[in-house]
Amino acid sequence: MTTADQLDRAVTDPIGLITDLVADVENDLDSETIRTVVTSVAGGRAKSRNVAKNLAIRPAVLTDGRSPAPRAVGDLLIELRKAGASAIAPPVCAECGKKLRTLHRKGQDWYCSVCGQERAECTTCGNIRRVGFRDRKGLPRCSMCPDHDDRDPVTVVHELITTIAPGADRDAVAEALRRTAPHRPHYRQRVVWALEDNPRLLTGEGHLAPQRAILKFIDLLHEAGVAGIVRPACPRCRRVVHIDKPLDGQRVCRNCIAKSRFEECVRCGARREPATRDAEGRPLCPSCLVRDPANLETCIVCGESRMVNSRTANGPICPNCRPLPELLCSICGRTAPCMLSKLTGLPRCGGCDRRQAHCTVCGRMRGIHSGTADAPICGPCTTPDAELWRPCPTCKQAERLHAPGPCPRCTLKHRLHEILSDGTGSIPPKLQPLHDALASAERAGTAMRWLSKGIVSTVLSDLGSGRRPLTHEALDELPEDKVVEHIRSVLVATGVLPSRDEQMVRLERHVKNLVASHTTAEGRKVLHRYATWHLLRRLRRRSRGKEITHYQLTVARQHLRAAVYLLNWLEDQNLTLAACRQTDLERWMTSDDVRLRQEAGHFVRWALAQKIARDLSFPAERWNGPSQAMDNEARWATARRLLHDDTLKPEDRLAGLLLLLYAQWPAAISRLTVDHIEETDAAVRIRLGAVPVELPAPVAELALQQVAVRHSHAVLARTDSPWLFPGGQPGRPISAWAMGERLRKLGIRLAEARSTALFQLATELPAAVLARTLGIDITVAVKWQRAAAGDWAAYAADVSQRTKEHPAP
Repeated sequence: MTTADQLDRAVTDPIGLITDLVADVENDLDSETIRTVVTSVAGGRAKSRNVAKNLAIRPAVLTDGRSPAPRAVGDLLIELRKAGASAIAPPVCAECGKKLRTLHRKGQDWYCSVCGQERAECTTCGNIRRVGFRDRKGLPRCSMCPDHDDRDPVTVVHELITTIAPGADRDAVAEALRRTAPHRPHYRQRVVWALEDNPRLLTGEGHLAPQRAILKFIDLLHEAGVAGIVRPACPRCRRVVHIDKPLDGQRVCRNCIAKSRFEECVRCGARREPATRDAEGRPLCPSCLVRDPANLETCIVCGESRMVNSRTANGPICPNCRPLPELLCSICGRTAPCMLSKLTGLPRCGGCDRRQAHCTVCGRMRGIHSGTADAPICGPCTTPDAELWRPCPTCKQAERLHAPGPCPRCTLKHRLHEILSDGTGSIPPKLQPLHDALASAERAGTAMRWLSKGIVSTVLSDLGSGRRPLTHEALDELPEDKVVEHIRSVLVATGVLPSRDEQMVRLERHVKNLVASHTTAEGRKVLHRYATWHLLRRLRRRSRGKEITHYQLTVARQHLRAAVYLLNWLEDQNLTLAACRQTDLERWMTSDDVRLRQEAGHFVRWALAQKIARDLSFPAERWNGPSQAMDNEARWATARRLLHDDTLKPEDRLAGLLLLLYAQWPAAISRLTVDHIEETDAAVRIRLGAVPVELPAPVAELALQQVAVRHSHAVLARTDSPWLFPGGQPGRPISAWAMGERLRKLGIRLAEARSTALFQLATELPAAVLARTLGIDITVAVKWQRAAAGDWAAYAADVSQRTKEHPAP
């Protein structure tokens, strides 16, 4: 293969090219081992292409180990030597020729630790020596000529900070300065010099910091609560986020650094970070790179023209079709596509590779590396003496720690104590359950990420210090978003806050804002009466002390918006509700911009009943039965599939059968608790209404299984949930919308299936029995009975006659 062909392959199949070039030189390693090493060193697309291109131009670096070459090539040589390669040369120092196990780089050349150090003429003694540090002016000095600054850095910085924040704690400043550069005193001295030159770095101009350590020092002062210290914002996007990347003399965030690399693609014109460049050096965006015919090949498995990253003897294979060997998983025992575990060398399927469970040896929630599905074993218990594990300096538990310091669990506990503690350094008793629940979260990393998300740590810190009262009303003052709602759900699930009807509170807030935004005083008065004394009052009466559903909230909002639309139209016509006549109402009903016409009829009829309007007619539509076609055969076919198809999730099967057999809406199914399932020696019953219903054997088995194995999808504050179908928020059931989506994925049409089931039941049961059994209103049951043409008058007369013939003893 010519060099030009190799350069083309460096774009389409860089990993394969590197593997082949190494295999041509090295005979002690097989191709799979070489590919594994290459993938671990140069697995990324851009990095692998760069390595492949340099090896194609100069393959002799594999045998002589000499630069110039990218650092990734040197890392590849080192890793191949560690894997047992003998023909591959280690990288050598460009100055002294020493063989390297680790390397330093200047430009494209590799150096050892001695030759790689910077040499320059010392400003003090004039000798050319290795640069030990640089003085305040940035001039080089050797280690023999220290900079004589006898001042105490802590005293200097404390004096600067007291001019900004009088009364700043000296100990807090000293600790922050020490943690800025724990093992490098000269770095701390450079921080002091920079702050002396520009004290405004501490009050918002930190983006001009010459050293990254200054930004860390500002963050530490801010965390210590030193007043007057301002975290700098990114000078480009104005967000207060982590900024440490220099750009045009300023320090900006990672997002702005990425945007600074944007160039205009020569093909589509989009401004994006270039994925590659054409022969003339012009940028090409990732989308155009993927669509470039020169980079596409036909996959031999799916037949699609795509970019490929692997090849077989028969031809190229795209990433989607790249197969894994079908092996017997050593953990779950299934024959599935598996990868070999780096720890045990045994096959492990993708499901077991991502699964976390309680280890049967140590009992901790960890990633599973060995054992079986019923008796899983974590990594430290699988190979306690492996180099991957080391004891945590705090809890002494063996963990896979990637950096010095405590394990994630101990870090989480320390962070929680910092956030929730009050001024005395202790956690308030009311917040202790929250601390215990979060500290014992199964995934400490997830809990740490949640604490650093948005305003979570700020809100919890305010609650712990007492700056914000521990009440629902105090949380209502925060911006209404999902982060605040999740904080509230965690506090409620841990018992820190009492539970309340969030849907009703949300509706009351919506009513207040909508009424207050109306333009006329008369309209605000009418809307307030309609919303407060009719819609909300009726909703509270119907809910009977239970939480309202999202569907009820939506209906109430639609009725209120319909009233607003009608009042706005009347105002545009210089009319009021009292002065409106039937011709005016019909003119609005037939206009092109009318919205929520049927819902507005509810408001008009209320206004007539309250004598606010007169001489108006807006009749309600009578329900005459289901409007959709009902297919009873399809209903039973779906029910049989849910009863016997073990590949479906048990909870989805049970929910679908409750809809198909007992006409339960997703809102009613989602609010079932374990107390609704009653098990006796003879039967299993479910209480959907006032009278329990005995479940047939297959459905009963699914119900008991769901009671036994149900688990909340919430990662934080996971408690023993009473709900039969727990949801994603702590202590909350699955939402009606989510339940409906799961049933739709089973191929169930919700309205049609419920109508068919209710129609069939109405033909077999009296209305009173139907209402008490299914938990529906008696008027609804009567309407369905009439729609099904079921005449139960004879049944009632027969029951009455039997009572007379057989009087009670």
